[in-house]
Amino acid sequence: MIKFINETTEYLQSKGFDKPEIGIILGTGLGQLVNELEILQEVSYNHIPNFPTATVEFHKGKLIYGILEGKKVMIMQGRFHIYEGYTLQDVTYPVRIMEKLGIHTLLVSNASGAINLDFKKGELMLIDDHINLQGSSPLAFKGVEQLGERFTDMSAPYDAEINSKFEKIAAAHHITLHKGVYASVVGPQLETRAEYRMLKTLGADAVGMSTVPEIIVANHLKLRVAAVSVLTDECDPSNLKPVNISEIIAMAEKAEPDMIVLFKELIRML
Repeated sequence: MIKFINETTEYLQSKGFDKPEIGIILGTGLGQLVNELEILQEVSYNHIPNFPTATVEFHKGKLIYGILEGKKVMIMQGRFHIYEGYTLQDVTYPVRIMEKLGIHTLLVSNASGAINLDFKKGELMLIDDHINLQGSSPLAFKGVEQLGERFTDMSAPYDAEINSKFEKIAAAHHITLHKGVYASVVGPQLETRAEYRMLKTLGADAVGMSTVPEIIVANHLKLRVAAVSVLTDECDPSNLKPVNISEIIAMAEKAEPDMIVLFKELIRML
């Protein structure tokens, strides 16, 4: 993997990706952030050596490098999921590349379902902790110790100082920002009523199919990390309705302006 990482890094450096400070993974609800960026360089995933091969869903996936609020940022426009058939090493490979290029902070967004019924769809949740229910670890491979500490500490995977800044920004802009625990499952199917009850018993406030692998690797690489979820649906096992994809997309779009304010203001403060 070290050989692959070096090849990918050298390629991106040759394309002008010059010492980015902050990495951003754009999930549902933050796609328009690129419109706020002074784009300096962008490269499609399928042109990058050793990068995961994009599926149909992400055939437009790009790495974008530019200036946002005076900081050099590197953005993943389109992420990878294990439910698409990728390995956990594939899913997290871009995080290793961003760190090798120079980032010190990783910011992540995603869409999730609200397990905590005090949280409503269209609102945001700051991730304070997580539960990994994906069945494995992105660090579970031979030679991982050559890239960082094998037994990575996860007592505080999300940066408390960054989370505090997020909360202050939300308060100043009158944005509802809950704080809670995110459970990450494999997917792609949604959960049953019994699974939602289980997740609530485990202490999850929201559930999704991404983010946790990237957070684990970011901690392995000793990056500062923060993540925000767009709550796109309410997962009430006593009143569960069939999934309405168009409504989920609408909820993500509703929350997007608030998400962009949070991320732009935070980056300006870092």
